[in-house]
Amino acid sequence: MSAPTMTTTASDAEPMSHRRTLEALSGLLLVLFVAMLSSTVVSTALPQIIGALNGSQTQYTWVVTATLLTATATTPIWGKLADLFNKKTLVQTAIVIFVLGSVVAGLSQNAGQLIAARAFQGIGVGGLQALVQVVIAAMIPPRERGRYNGYLGGVMALATVGGPLLGGVIVDTSWLGWRWCFFVGVPVAIIALLVLQATLHLVTIRRENVRIDYLGAGLIAAGVSVLLVWISFVDRSFAWISWQTGAMVGVSVVLLGLAVLVEARTAEPVVPLKIVRERTTALAIIASLAVGMAMFGGAVFLGQYFQIGRGYSPTEAGLLTIPMMVGVLGASIVVGRLITRTGRIKPYIVVGSVILVGGFLMLGVIDHRTSLVFVSAAMFLVGVGVGMTMQNLVLAVQNTVALRDIGAASSSVAFFRSLGGTIGVSVLGAVLARRVSDQITSDLTAAGIPASGSGDAGGSLNLSGLPDVVQHIVRDAYGDATGHIFVISAAIAVVGVIAALLLRPVTLRTSLDLPDAATTAATGAAAVDGAPAVVDREVGPERTASGHR
Repeated sequence: MSAPTMTTTASDAEPMSHRRTLEALSGLLLVLFVAMLSSTVVSTALPQIIGALNGSQTQYTWVVTATLLTATATTPIWGKLADLFNKKTLVQTAIVIFVLGSVVAGLSQNAGQLIAARAFQGIGVGGLQALVQVVIAAMIPPRERGRYNGYLGGVMALATVGGPLLGGVIVDTSWLGWRWCFFVGVPVAIIALLVLQATLHLVTIRRENVRIDYLGAGLIAAGVSVLLVWISFVDRSFAWISWQTGAMVGVSVVLLGLAVLVEARTAEPVVPLKIVRERTTALAIIASLAVGMAMFGGAVFLGQYFQIGRGYSPTEAGLLTIPMMVGVLGASIVVGRLITRTGRIKPYIVVGSVILVGGFLMLGVIDHRTSLVFVSAAMFLVGVGVGMTMQNLVLAVQNTVALRDIGAASSSVAFFRSLGGTIGVSVLGAVLARRVSDQITSDLTAAGIPASGSGDAGGSLNLSGLPDVVQHIVRDAYGDATGHIFVISAAIAVVGVIAALLLRPVTLRTSLDLPDAATTAATGAAAVDGAPAVVDREVGPERTASGHR
């Protein structure tokens, strides 16, 4: 038991100045940008990457899936670690893991090495995506956090939409090559590491008799991994109704069920069930799951629509998605400032959810002849909907929990959003592939061309090797079938609207911690050098947070 020390509670500390907050935020935004960029920059380069490494179609899928698996599975673990240990150290650790994974991925000599490197890189990506929001929550009160979420949304929009464009430019530049899709983020991550070292000063948390729930973390990671492996391969390697599906889903259910039992009984759970069961958190998780499925599952196929369905180059396809980036960026900044001014958050989440559904419904009617003006307007609405909902759902949860639980609560929402995105990509991709295959077969038959002699038109994305008439049939099939998956995205997004409507209307608090949690607020508070400190207490097993028995 340690000696009594002079302390300052999180709720009593003065807010950081805007300038100092921006200084600390700069490094966080840089590293969040490269983390998200690592997932999007390879989307237009993968065909060349796998071709250069002599990889298979299965390995093509796993280059993306490996990162999603490890990032999603480790998100709640990083979040819980942020509630127990120094947040700055954890962020820097995640950066180092990300940089090492990026370098090894760029140096890979075969597809197997690349997949392993991407899986390792995903551990860092998962940490950065979770920890950036946790650190921001530890520095800025919820009421003020709205305007800073605008910067966060802008960075995410730039990485999401700018990544495919950058990837297209890199692979089209002869003196760079595909390896720079992985190397490009390394110098930025190193700069972010140095900026954080100079500007971000978080107090080390010392809590006695605390054990990390390794068993629960392992069960969650294993259960989610098996589920995502099934989603990645179902309808490609085996049918939806098959013994493989039964085995994988059954194992996943058993593992996750055991995880729930462990989390309910352990003293320091990775995912605190009492937080997840809270109404605001539960509804935010449902809405995030729906938004993630709709947003990631739908947006991933826009680049494919422009390139295959409309015949544009990778660089042109990236440029054509700019309206979505503008929508996300504009909505994030404007709505973030409105939330800071009014302290109200539910109206913006509800309106954003409705706009998201409207944008997907507009995309649901597109085909290979639809006006680009109409497509751009629909993408802009989708971007506005995402900008108004995604980060604000996390903010709604952060407003309801004590500072000591910020990490677990924030990462829970991010975890389910990422899980929803992964499921959405797999399910909508399966639907798209089935409709494309059926339409190509039908159109080839109508044109009097035997499907067996069409050069595998239904399964190949290398259209240059196909006859002109078959190229037109394939492009039309992709252009026409894409609209159907956006209708499904709209239906999924409706679930988010319902969850948003059920949220309690609240006014965001202006303190870092809950007023009635002041005595235990020390576990995770932040301080910036030169600004009023928010100091973590040392809490012994028989000592209260104020230092008295």
